[in-house]
Amino acid sequence: MKLIYFAWVRERVGKREEELDIPPEVATVADLVAWLSGRGEGYAYAFEKPATVRAALDKTHVRPSAPIAGAKEIAFFPPMTGG
Repeated sequence: MKLIYFAWVRERVGKREEELDIPPEVATVADLVAWLSGRGEGYAYAFEKPATVRAALDKTHVRPSAPIAGAKEIAFFPPMTGG
């Protein structure tokens, strides 16, 4: 699965994107965030406050409870503001 990181999430993780094999027990966006948090210090820092990180599955914004099965791409980014 392709994971893409934007803004400060990218800075904390230390990469723009990566391809990962996600374990079958990781079923939702929230599960994925928890699993990623255990992959190292940068991930733990990026996802230390999971409620502040937004996600999109195949370019559609989703809630943390959204299932990830079948997704080709998951993007993580901070809340957006506009002007």
